[in-house]
Amino acid sequence: MNMNETFSNRPVTMNEKNNLLEIEEHMYILDDVKKPNVFRNMFPYSEIPKIPFNDRIVPHNMPKDIWITDTTFRDGQQSRAPYTTEQIVTIYDYLHRLGGPNGMVRACEFFLYSKKDRDAVYKCMERGYQFPEVTSWIRASKEDFRLVKEIGMKETGILVSCSDYHIFMKLKMTRRQAMDHYLSVIRECLEEGISPRCHLEDITRADIYGYVVPFCVELMKLMEEYKIPIKIRACDTMGYGVNYPGAVIPRSVPGIIYAIHTHAGVPHSLIEWHGHNDFYKAVANSTTAWLYGCSGVNASLFGIGERTGNTPLEAMVFEYAQLKGDLNGMDTTVITELAEYYEKEIGYHIPERTPFVGKNFNVTRAGIHADGLLKNEEIYNIFDTEKFLNRPVICAVSNTSGLAGIAHWINTYFRLKEDEQVSKTSELVHEVKKWVDEEYAGGRVTVLTDAELIKVIDDACEKLGISLKGGQSKAEGKLDR
Repeated sequence: MNMNETFSNRPVTMNEKNNLLEIEEHMYILDDVKKPNVFRNMFPYSEIPKIPFNDRIVPHNMPKDIWITDTTFRDGQQSRAPYTTEQIVTIYDYLHRLGGPNGMVRACEFFLYSKKDRDAVYKCMERGYQFPEVTSWIRASKEDFRLVKEIGMKETGILVSCSDYHIFMKLKMTRRQAMDHYLSVIRECLEEGISPRCHLEDITRADIYGYVVPFCVELMKLMEEYKIPIKIRACDTMGYGVNYPGAVIPRSVPGIIYAIHTHAGVPHSLIEWHGHNDFYKAVANSTTAWLYGCSGVNASLFGIGERTGNTPLEAMVFEYAQLKGDLNGMDTTVITELAEYYEKEIGYHIPERTPFVGKNFNVTRAGIHADGLLKNEEIYNIFDTEKFLNRPVICAVSNTSGLAGIAHWINTYFRLKEDEQVSKTSELVHEVKKWVDEEYAGGRVTVLTDAELIKVIDDACEKLGISLKGGQSKAEGKLDR
């Protein structure tokens, strides 16, 4: 029999990890349904979404190299007043320093629609940094693509919404029509030698094996044809993803990443996760995507983004360090500089209890905790925050703090250098202690606030004719960071 007349099965391949021959038995073809599958059993709009399980477990498969990409200038700008060109360039410089010599912040994506955005793109490209790479974001239209060609971008993101909510209800297309449209735009992108990054919007409500995998298979065919990388960004647009083993797709983050890598054949290095925080799972889901085969995690500074926000970029820096055991060259002190820049120059208020960057993230207020902290800061501090974030641990003042505790608070809050620090014998410390004792003698039971202490310290400094010379002196503003 002529081999050309027989059915072509998928090849048998050797798995280099377990040294077993393997074959993927299923052939995933587009399921061009007549009406949308909106998974009403999981997403009953008049009820809270459900998280069903089928206990199908997929293996951990974390790539050797994982990294972070940034969407501060794209998704981050969709939820706040637009940054100025100068602010974008300054933040881009910070991200370059944060990512370090190994480019751990691999890329930044930009809008191209306004002159301000295009000016920022040109200025960032003029910096000549290898990382973060300057990339763009467009809708899947030929009009938008002209902008990419005019600027000369090497890579662009393209919106390719993949759930039936978007395909049927928003685009008013069938799955076949949507796929053909997307592929035509991506082919045009490839014809120009530009690498497309396909943003599979709303993937956690999409038919993974009826649409997503067949679509990604076609993308891999185009990549083989043009020899140009095609990235797949899995976008958890509504924050429905869950990291629980055995959860049902499309809500299962492990299941989605496994399907894209194993069944669609997308290499780890070309898979990226983009999460939202609607159900408080942005960080956990992003880390899970890394663990199950995704090299890139897309994030924004301080989680600023649509609705409840994106995955906070600074969170993934420390997730990386915990998973890999080192920072691979990242300069984490830049995170504090960025927080100060946002507060002082941009006017963005970071909630005080925000991890790593909030004013009170490493401040202990409970009296019993303060006692332990003064004896050894490791007892109540998550790590050496002074080393990694230039943020020494602070012990809030209460009736149990004593003179030493008050002196510690003043020295750390005002960032006094060693030769400027006050001791427990200082007149200033005794003045503050006198006020503290009066507060608690009057029946107070709560810890003193920063604002109260700063007022008392300012008054005492004026009374004693002294001033603090540290990084937060009275002259710089009472409530500066």
